[in-house]
Amino acid sequence: MKKLLIVRAHPYGSDRSRSMQLADAFLAGFRETHPDALVEDINLYTAAVPEIDIDLLSGWEQLHDGEEFIHLAPLQQAKLTLFDNYTMQFQSSDTVVIANPLWNLSVPTRLKAWVDTVCRSGVTFRYNSEGRAEGLAGGKQVIHLQASGGHFGGNDPASKWLRTVFTFIGCEFQQYAAEGMDHEPERADEIMRDALEAVRQLGRDCLSRPAGRPS
Repeated sequence: MKKLLIVRAHPYGSDRSRSMQLADAFLAGFRETHPDALVEDINLYTAAVPEIDIDLLSGWEQLHDGEEFIHLAPLQQAKLTLFDNYTMQFQSSDTVVIANPLWNLSVPTRLKAWVDTVCRSGVTFRYNSEGRAEGLAGGKQVIHLQASGGHFGGNDPASKWLRTVFTFIGCEFQQYAAEGMDHEPERADEIMRDALEAVRQLGRDCLSRPAGRPS
């Protein structure tokens, strides 16, 4: 059974967030053509997303030095388990959809923390004997949906960073950006209407053709 993971990175719901409307449109289209697929839909602002901090770093060091997991501090155990759960959720998914706003030319901090859980040396990428990086997440499709008030052509720093990370670990990367709603407020409704239909079609076609950036 195919599995879709939707990762939402906005504290608002679809009633106030354009990026969450994009996620809803994709999911609606996906369900039209994949009614039996397994869907996991998470919002990083209603979930606990561990940041890499002293508890995680020291816990990894202790495990590397041979300490048993059960002997770690309770907080270390909890954070390590949560971190690993996000990694396994990502690994078990065929397609991952990331929906976020563009904030100050970057992604929301919760999304950065989540990306750290799936970009892991020895798990989703490794360095070979020649010191070259090899992605271990090949065959997985990552689709990035982003809404922004300005025009960037999908080449803003946030989109570039996500593309770099997920191609680095071996994923097929595709993106769709709904842009310019604040730059052209008189066309905001039209821009979003077109974007929602395009993303809904993207959801219908998901898993049916090779990934590639839509025109």
